[in-house]
Amino acid sequence: MVLVEEFFEILERPTIGAVFVEIMVFLGPVWIAFLLGITVGWIWKPKWAAWKNCKFDFSLPSSPSASVPSTSKPQGFHSDEAPTPSFASYVDAGSEIEQFDSGPSRLNTLPISDEDLDHLWHLVERKDGGPTWKQMMDHSTSNMSYQAWQRHLETGPPQYCSRTVYEDATPELLRDFFGDDEFRVKWDDMLVHAETVEECPTTGTMVVHWVRKFPFFCSDREYIFARRIWEAGRSYYCVTKGVPCPNISRKDKPRRVDLYYSSWFIQAVESREGNGQLTACEVLLFHHEDMGIPWEIAKFGVRQGMWGAVRKIERGLRSYQRSRASNAKISHCALMAQVNTKIDPEYLKSMDGNEESSGTEIEVLPAKCEGNINIPKLLIIGGALVVACTLDQGIIPKTFLFNVAKRFGNIGKKASPRP
Repeated sequence: MVLVEEFFEILERPTIGAVFVEIMVFLGPVWIAFLLGITVGWIWKPKWAAWKNCKFDFSLPSSPSASVPSTSKPQGFHSDEAPTPSFASYVDAGSEIEQFDSGPSRLNTLPISDEDLDHLWHLVERKDGGPTWKQMMDHSTSNMSYQAWQRHLETGPPQYCSRTVYEDATPELLRDFFGDDEFRVKWDDMLVHAETVEECPTTGTMVVHWVRKFPFFCSDREYIFARRIWEAGRSYYCVTKGVPCPNISRKDKPRRVDLYYSSWFIQAVESREGNGQLTACEVLLFHHEDMGIPWEIAKFGVRQGMWGAVRKIERGLRSYQRSRASNAKISHCALMAQVNTKIDPEYLKSMDGNEESSGTEIEVLPAKCEGNINIPKLLIIGGALVVACTLDQGIIPKTFLFNVAKRFGNIGKKASPRP
């Protein structure tokens, strides 16, 4: 293949500067054609593509969580097949609930079961027997601390775990905040469409349709996922995972993300002030998804954008906190988040005594200077990300581009060794 041969000829240049110039010249026509296409697209477009008729749906990917086949319901769980209290019994007497006749359709089959809770509990307790969690971030502000880890399984995308502690927040507030899609569109500028497709008024289970906006060089992503919350005292387990939805047809754009898992655990913890008061709130998040981007490139993007996303979530939480303090009307999504399946905390504790799976190790992030960055490698991998996403269906495979970028990065590393 001529194109591949040209690339490897560029790799043989003696200096990193020459390599950089050659690659820019090589990709020059691609960038010119791309920018010309954007310009023409904005100047000329058919009437049917007018903004007023365009619906954007940005959603998170979904992935089925591991489940353990079981022939009987474990004790301590409220069975889904048993008679359940009415919807109103779960919600405060003063709350006003919208009628379901004009809203989402009734969910007949629950896509999230007790086995999903069991899997999340094992993740929270670090007893899932998976690979070691390697720490990748540790930051804090005056009213928040954040830590993040990642790990790789033999198959599937990278998995992420994070621990966030918010000062002056309650578990109930965070539970409602994460489930309030109507408020999320106000602070999350990447979410342009959020709709509840189906819901179960007795368990609070919801099937949600999102569309999330990606950078201009990537197509937007569509997510269809189910969400359900269990309550154990004042602690909350929320399972969110992708599910199939025949009612929403698959389209070329936005691109649907099928593999998605994003579940969290919330509990009150002691404030960093050390006064013995449980005025802070801890959130453990477990997340993985397959966005259709090479995993190594996706990892690079996650690492670069993670802290900014965390700060944005914290600003959204404080805005939500002020809104609730002003007695603003609670949205239907938030009211559904208050409908939880109650479980006995003692039963969850008893699971530890019968646990046979091995514990999951955690690797601490080594101390290093954050300002010591390999600039050539950063630029090269970033360029590979842009080109790979731009040429989504092009003649150059994305994995090939990233391998070339890694090779460039190694050249730059040798040319400019760290002290």
